[in-house]
Amino acid sequence: MFFRWDWLRPQLTAPIVPTLGPVHPEALTVGVFEDVRRAADTEGFLPYDKDRRWGGGKAEKILREDVVHQPEHTLVPTLSRRGRGAVKVFAYGLRDTVVDEAAELAAKLATRHDAVIARVVRPLGPETAHQRGTRIQLKDFTTALCPAPDGPVRPVTAWPTAVRDTFAPFAEAMTGDGLAFLHTQMRVGRCGPVLAAAVEGRIVGAIGPLEVRPDALARPQLMPQYFAVLPEFRGQGLGRFLWQAAMHWGQAHGAAYQLLQTEVDGPSDRLCRSEGLVSLGFSHTTPV
Repeated sequence: MFFRWDWLRPQLTAPIVPTLGPVHPEALTVGVFEDVRRAADTEGFLPYDKDRRWGGGKAEKILREDVVHQPEHTLVPTLSRRGRGAVKVFAYGLRDTVVDEAAELAAKLATRHDAVIARVVRPLGPETAHQRGTRIQLKDFTTALCPAPDGPVRPVTAWPTAVRDTFAPFAEAMTGDGLAFLHTQMRVGRCGPVLAAAVEGRIVGAIGPLEVRPDALARPQLMPQYFAVLPEFRGQGLGRFLWQAAMHWGQAHGAAYQLLQTEVDGPSDRLCRSEGLVSLGFSHTTPV
């Protein structure tokens, strides 16, 4: 093994793994880190990679020869060939100086690989005083029932044709939230169901796709979804209806849990906090 668990484990303030993103705390093992390191050789998907459902090849890989692994800190650089290229360095360590070291490594590797973007990703624990970046939240389906909400939400395919036809302009309007990409996947039949909220015959919010897949420990996980409501329809409870309907679907289809990433103090973050989800920590990204 390359990674020493007695070094790495104390540095893991939040359950974030390079190229995979957040994982369940129980799945945060040295084996997962070794898996993503070995996967760099093949540039393929691990069986439990959430991006596997989109097909194609894995766009991001660890730069395994440039990993820095020491008793007090670990730096794991990754390279993505999407767009004009991006280098990220995941900075694990309790001292703040780890960010400066990671930034220096990110800048060097971006130059070497002709990548336009260089960033440092710093996992932060749930007890962090000055919360920032993205919050990682856990929804545990084993602790309580998730009833179906009584709201204007149903699968896109269950709405009348005239309503379904409004999904395309809605998705285009919410391109920044990933809905245009989701619509592309829906049209080629490469994803699970998508739930939509409609008002006066027009789709104004959606969440999906809904899919349950095994994690690294073979536990059924509800995969992350794209989730958006048109700005002019926010504040009416539609986001909560959509989210609750998705949680009901996940529990009904055997999911044990879901991990969510929400922008700190954003609408989705406030919604999830009000629904009692458990905060597992934060991911703070700094451009170099």
